[in-house]
Amino acid sequence: MEKRRLLISYAHPDDESFGLGAAIPMWNDDGVEVFLICATNGDVGHVPEHLRGKYATVAELRLSELACARQYLNFKDVFMLGYRDSGMLGSETASHPDCLAYRWQHQPERVVADVLKVMRQVKPQVVITFNRYGGYGHPDHIAIQRATARAFERLREEAEQSASYAPQRLYYAAYPKISLRMRIWKARLKGQDPRRMGINQDVDTLKSLNHIEPVHARIPIAAYLDIWEKASRCHASQGGGRMTRTSRLLRRALNRKQGFTRVYPAPLRDRVDEDDLFANVVLNEDG
Repeated sequence: MEKRRLLISYAHPDDESFGLGAAIPMWNDDGVEVFLICATNGDVGHVPEHLRGKYATVAELRLSELACARQYLNFKDVFMLGYRDSGMLGSETASHPDCLAYRWQHQPERVVADVLKVMRQVKPQVVITFNRYGGYGHPDHIAIQRATARAFERLREEAEQSASYAPQRLYYAAYPKISLRMRIWKARLKGQDPRRMGINQDVDTLKSLNHIEPVHARIPIAAYLDIWEKASRCHASQGGGRMTRTSRLLRRALNRKQGFTRVYPAPLRDRVDEDDLFANVVLNEDG
């Protein structure tokens, strides 16, 4: 029987672990071949003082952390697109000509072509990427989301003309609404502005909440929370190792299931109607 194949299209080393670190090992155990696009090398991510100097560049450090996480997530393959990390919108790094956000602005078809190349090679039946706001508005998240959605549509259109391979389902990974609300509540309790969160105070948590999209699928991940924590801890430079006993208990209580927004085929109503992203997938040699 044809293998079930799933492609995750994300922007940075750490997105895969922080976002889907419990879902990926669940799919592994279910016999799904899971592939990853990592569009950038994480070049401009903030690095804590105690981790500096161990690698020649930030990118080398971030890629070493991804290599660590792969031990737990067991991807069938990882495709590095090699773009430079853009940093947040408005930063100097976002105007670098090699960064993903700049390339998406000025050469979008090149980015789409890179994603298309991977999709044609892997032939996934199911594709997952960020929501349209990129989770929290990161320009690299938005760029790879747009490129992935466009590549998905392009392959569907081509298949109508030539009966060639076409991916069957497109999902956006959903951020838990209750977790965002708790983060906002906690910030306000501490006297912080929820519109200016993160190390550089450039993350608007209220805007992230307002851009959450409907959830149509929830898959059980409770049995894989330990692996999620281990994969996340690999990304120590991005805060993956910082977790208190209270935050761990809350994470385990609030993240028993992983939500997804189904983009294609479009749902008739905005309600949860799936617990398996492959439930209606047709397995054949053309994907």
